[in-house]
Amino acid sequence: MDSDNTLLDGAILQRDNKTYAITPRIPGGILTPDILDKISRTVRKFNLPVVKITAGNRIALVGVKKENIDAVWKELGMDVAHAKGLCFHYVQTCPGTDYCKYGIQDSIGLGTKLEKTFYKMKLPAKVKIGVSGCNMCCANSFIKDIGVIGKRLGWTVALGGRAGTMPRGGEILAKNLSDEDVIRILKKFLEYYAENANEDVRTSRFVEKIGIEKLKEILLD
Repeated sequence: MDSDNTLLDGAILQRDNKTYAITPRIPGGILTPDILDKISRTVRKFNLPVVKITAGNRIALVGVKKENIDAVWKELGMDVAHAKGLCFHYVQTCPGTDYCKYGIQDSIGLGTKLEKTFYKMKLPAKVKIGVSGCNMCCANSFIKDIGVIGKRLGWTVALGGRAGTMPRGGEILAKNLSDEDVIRILKKFLEYYAENANEDVRTSRFVEKIGIEKLKEILLD
């Protein structure tokens, strides 16, 4: 349990091999005054040295001592936002129609629905979703396992994107979708992926192997 990168009660061992980082779940990325108060109170109480905005637009509390992990979670009173493990990790959203003049579709609304739907789903590998309210793709939708992009006539869904050392653009599965269409199709995709992919095979490799045209036959009515 003490090896590098070990997940311990929602915490990840850091480079110093002594302290941990935890990431509380913040659906839709919306920080309320209550959430900010909880985080601030916890950081001060446990004298945590770093609070970091992550690449997925989440908040990591860094420098938690092992013996304090449970107490920190209790103080926060928040769910774990998975940062490792074979499961759904997060939905990254842009400001969308709520806060951005360029927003075409409600990215925060759909992103919150998707996180609620898939939050506890176990999968062959980690899965990240990016929901962008327009073509600007500020949620990096085309380099996420699942990308959702807002257009005038509805949502476009892309599958199999990845960042990292060998980036791959997601391939378009369907266009002009409603919120309900997106949730239904992604549920079918993730269930199919869970049943047919080997452990640690990310969606990018899975989509490459199956082929986007075959996935259209399988997933679309």
